[in-house]
Amino acid sequence: MLRKIGRLFVIKNRFEAFLIIFALALGAMERGSHYVEAMPGWYGWTLFWACGGAVMLAGAKILDALKYERERAGRKDNSINA
Repeated sequence: MLRKIGRLFVIKNRFEAFLIIFALALGAMERGSHYVEAMPGWYGWTLFWACGGAVMLAGAKILDALKYERERAGRKDNSINA
């Protein structure tokens, strides 16, 4: 039962990854807009862009991890069949 629940928290394909990245981006931009309101000037804008950059880095890492997992599963299947 715990394994079934745990599978809900695993990203299985690129579509799910892009949905998660989109949700992260919405939250980060909302947070960044609060920074701009709270700290006007260059400091607020720097934090705004840092929030966006963090999402881009996280998104790239998520997509790379999916690619790695797919390749790893392919190698495991090939070694079993050989």
